[in-house]
Amino acid sequence: SGFHCWFFSRLSCCGLSERSCGALSSVLSSQSSSLTHLDLSNNDLQDSGVKLLSSGLESPHCKLEALSLSGCLVSEEGCASLVSAVSSKSSHLRELDLSYNHPGASGVEKLFAAVEDPQCSLDTLSLGRTSRQVTD
Repeated sequence: SGFHCWFFSRLSCCGLSERSCGALSSVLSSQSSSLTHLDLSNNDLQDSGVKLLSSGLESPHCKLEALSLSGCLVSEEGCASLVSAVSSKSSHLRELDLSYNHPGASGVEKLFAAVEDPQCSLDTLSLGRTSRQVTD
């Protein structure tokens, strides 16, 4: 029996930047990763950081079920990366919080389209004051 990291990590308001996302992506895509919940709210990740993070989310080893990116300076470009990640067959992500970002109309449209895709595992999407719950 091996040692496993705690399943929930709160890294909100930690001064993380886009540079930190490369390391986080490696953790998410690690074969030994057990992380299921990750809160990165109120960090300066920007679209470039979210793009790096999304590559980890697309990994078949990623077990993340809930991700909070509230207030992380994500715009349409970052949303496009996240759409690709949540639409991948290996995604386990069920909850995504993108409140207090700037996804733009195009980003919101792409995210809602992804959520409505039966292949997408996402069932709760939070954008600002709106939350989209998907039901069967």
